[in-house]
Amino acid sequence: MTKLNSYLNFQGNTEEAFSFYKSVFGGEFISIMRFKDVDGLPGKEHFNEKDLNGIMNVQLAVGDNVLMGTDALQSMGQHIITGTNVTLSLHTESKEEADGLYAALSTGGQPAMPMTDMFWGDYWGMLTDKFGIQWMVNFHKK
Repeated sequence: MTKLNSYLNFQGNTEEAFSFYKSVFGGEFISIMRFKDVDGLPGKEHFNEKDLNGIMNVQLAVGDNVLMGTDALQSMGQHIITGTNVTLSLHTESKEEADGLYAALSTGGQPAMPMTDMFWGDYWGMLTDKFGIQWMVNFHKK
């Protein structure tokens, strides 16, 4: 089966966001690569110090999945538009795990739909975290 992993783009605060996600999900960083550490990166000689220290790629193990991210660099013409274009959906193994992840991800963010039993039979909620990423948290009752 093909594996689908999520890749998030941030405007200069990837390290902060992924430290937060690590505190929520646990796990370990598989890798953290900064722009300054990449040999042969086109235009690197024109990067300012902030861009050089930015995260080119970070990977966090989340269960059997990998959450990945990068700093989008304005100096390279990359602009992030935070909005409704991405929602990450977590599927938990218990109602308690769902409640815990919802509470942790909501910290400093905006709950949209509290965790509740839904008409389709699952326990579900939705929120936007403090970095503008939308999350759905779902526990499928067997």
